[in-house]
Amino acid sequence: MIAAWEELVKREVEAGTGASIALSTNRVGRRTALQVRFEDLEETHGPVVELKPYGLRRCRVELGFGRNAGGVIRQIGKAGEQEVRLARALVDLIGGDVELDLGGQTRSAWVVLPRDFRVVATTPDGFEDSDEAVAKVCREVVVPLMAAMAELIGYEILDEAGNPDHEVEGEILASTSRRRERSPRNRLLCLRIHGERCVGCGFDPKAFYGEAGGIIEVHHIEALSLQEVPRPYDPAIDLVPLCPNCHRAVHSRRPVPLGLDELRAMIESRSPTVEPA
Repeated sequence: MIAAWEELVKREVEAGTGASIALSTNRVGRRTALQVRFEDLEETHGPVVELKPYGLRRCRVELGFGRNAGGVIRQIGKAGEQEVRLARALVDLIGGDVELDLGGQTRSAWVVLPRDFRVVATTPDGFEDSDEAVAKVCREVVVPLMAAMAELIGYEILDEAGNPDHEVEGEILASTSRRRERSPRNRLLCLRIHGERCVGCGFDPKAFYGEAGGIIEVHHIEALSLQEVPRPYDPAIDLVPLCPNCHRAVHSRRPVPLGLDELRAMIESRSPTVEPA
């Protein structure tokens, strides 16, 4: 059943992680599991997420490492404070209705152990063999897990041509800023925390346009390009959703963008009937 959704799973996971993904199938008894991994790592050399039916109408997602993944695990052990915080925040996006087993670790303090590290997530009863159900499991469980691993390993975000998204000239800080601002992992965190309503003008594209209206952008309240020293940041307080018009407006002032209060004051002065979020 799950093997029939390879294209859908690949599309969802790549969009949510910004990394190239490879898939394979693993038949266990009468059922087939779909294995998801990073394309540049062999199945035994990195993290693998296995998606499979469980029971009558449930789905189970298991994250583990291949038997030759010692090098990647050591690399993860060198991840910085910011990457660790973001990885934990991504895993914490998995909803409370999903049974999440972190091997005895807590959501707020888990680490990738040198051996026997495994995460098991089991969806509630009601899983169906449909595009919508598989896509939902991908967005709510598989993507957070793989995105967390991508953050810890240090995968750069790929652009539409499959190239790492960074500047080829200028200082490293500018490159980091551009990549961070466009990171689908940060976008995922920001929109799950704040929703998809513009915090400037209050416009909700999806409520207005339906599924065609998912046009919302993620804004750094403090522009990373202006920081003399990089610092860890929290998507809950450092990132906000803005509609394209408001996002363009705040960046109309350079090098320091307009603050959110300035943006709202501008909106109120021109259209008193518009209520900010």
